[in-house]
Amino acid sequence: MPLLVMKFGGTSVADLERIKNAAGKVKREVERGYDVIVIVSAMSGKTNELVGWVEQTSPLYDAREYDAVVASGENVTAGLMALTLQEMDVPARSWQGWQVPIQTTSAHASARFIDIPRTNIDAKFAEGMKVAVVAGFQGVSHEGRITTLGRGGSDTTAVAFAAAFAADRCDIYTDVDGVYTTDPRLCDKARKLDRIAFEEMLELASLGAKVLQTRSVELAMRYKVKLRVLSSFEDTDENSGTLVCDEEDIMESKAVSGVAYSRDEAKMTLVSVEDRPGIAAAIFGPLADAGVNVDMIVQNISEANTGGGPVTDMTFSCPTNQVARARKAMEDATAAGTIRYAQLVVDTDVAKLSVVGIGMRSHAGVAATMFKALAAEGINIKVITTSEIKISVLIDRKYMELAVQALHDAFELDKAA
Repeated sequence: MPLLVMKFGGTSVADLERIKNAAGKVKREVERGYDVIVIVSAMSGKTNELVGWVEQTSPLYDAREYDAVVASGENVTAGLMALTLQEMDVPARSWQGWQVPIQTTSAHASARFIDIPRTNIDAKFAEGMKVAVVAGFQGVSHEGRITTLGRGGSDTTAVAFAAAFAADRCDIYTDVDGVYTTDPRLCDKARKLDRIAFEEMLELASLGAKVLQTRSVELAMRYKVKLRVLSSFEDTDENSGTLVCDEEDIMESKAVSGVAYSRDEAKMTLVSVEDRPGIAAAIFGPLADAGVNVDMIVQNISEANTGGGPVTDMTFSCPTNQVARARKAMEDATAAGTIRYAQLVVDTDVAKLSVVGIGMRSHAGVAATMFKALAAEGINIKVITTSEIKISVLIDRKYMELAVQALHDAFELDKAA
């Protein structure tokens, strides 16, 4: 039988009524002739509640027990979904990670997949089971302990199952009806995309778009799994939602497909750092060791050169909640004598704005259009970085919404290609 993977997020299974609604969508796919693997998240809010209980019980908790507690949210949803399907006369069975077994590394709370053997689930399909309801977000280490994959891990679980079982498609059901050209809450002209390339979706996900988890898109791109994002709360058919697919499956692309933003960004500048071989490693090594997620990096000649040898200014961006960690890493590196600088300047009132599109490879003038649109609104650019299909800038956070709307208009994203 052809096989389909369907994933339902927390809002899609938030209560028994929504679980029943999701089960109805699964039943329709069974009636269309599919065997189905359903991946479920914990009911909305449940994971936060479980994490809170762990932290209240043991602030310096054992990560193995953290996983044992937090994984239980998905177990509850899987059982309830299987029962609901059985009530609809659909042969269904729930599966926890260890029963598959979903084999992962032993990195608790951030485990990665090693293997998903098909034997057990295939045997049940052969016996007449039509739906395997699998608890997402979890697996089992080779020591036999429950592991979890980190936030958004159910998306990754769904894609991994689609790859392992050679599914026709992986449908991600969520609270939005697809991938939009930008956040429709900021721009009322935002348009739902029928198709988007893996590379574009990966950039958008990493730049702040919340529709899909980054690891899931990486996995889908590696194994060529066709992803479809669609709404749990609307009637859907085979043409609904947004298909995330290979670039070759998209007939014609505009220069820019979407505008992404991240408001929780900070800009940090080391003023008058020694300009010598190895200085970048001396700066960014300690930042990496401290777990600081550095994004944009710019190096330029310093105006503060006092004649004591060549110096440079080094600017980088990171999430605002990692500023204190970054500052301490630089202070420790200074104390250890590995770097010297005149001043550390921190700006926590910035936002990152990005335009993304595979069409940039064949369209000239994207950067010029972006910069002219921002200039027309009086928005100053602090930092610029580019890649083959992306241009990102840092701007004052107070202009973020205006900038998103200006770029959406400048690239006419409300119009199809």
